[in-house]
Amino acid sequence: MSGFIGAALSFPTVLFTPLLIIVIGFWIVVIAGGADPDAEGSGDLLDFAGLGGVPVSVPISLLVVFAWFGSLSGAEFLPGWLALIGALIAAWLLTRIATVLIRRFGPLRTDASRNDFLGRTCVIQTGRVTSTFGQAEVRADDGSSAIVQVRQAGDDDLHAGTVAVLYDYDSEGEFFWVVPADIATGPSRSGKPQNLNPEEDA
Repeated sequence: MSGFIGAALSFPTVLFTPLLIIVIGFWIVVIAGGADPDAEGSGDLLDFAGLGGVPVSVPISLLVVFAWFGSLSGAEFLPGWLALIGALIAAWLLTRIATVLIRRFGPLRTDASRNDFLGRTCVIQTGRVTSTFGQAEVRADDGSSAIVQVRQAGDDDLHAGTVAVLYDYDSEGEFFWVVPADIATGPSRSGKPQNLNPEEDA
């Protein structure tokens, strides 16, 4: 164990160890529902490097993980600076392959396919859903499932495990508007159908 810690804190691995800790911490927060992995960010540099087309957090996390493992293993066979350069090149190549596969085989690649999910029920996966954050799992006709970004216009208690309905899609923000399933299927107190379009209420 002490040998592993020593390797993690030696050059060049030590350059990536703090970043790896940050990445692990970030995804723990995402799983707990405290952060949005698809949060907006500048992807121009990633696009230039051939790593665009996916949420910014994905290629950055992969780069850090691959670079850390590459530097850790490379330091066993190469001098420090050569191990560092080799780790960075290997991390870029592996991340590029991963992002290409994610773009190619991702379940939701076009607005048309996204619109196919409108009216379907989904299960909330994050700790909460707000007007700026949330994720849910939805199933397609073939039985496959996809994790999609969701938002709500109201203040309903949408938490992990809640069944909701996807009723509208925001192509600019690339997310679905949702309401709890019992609200979507039931009438309002006035006896009239619920208005599920937040833009009409604005």
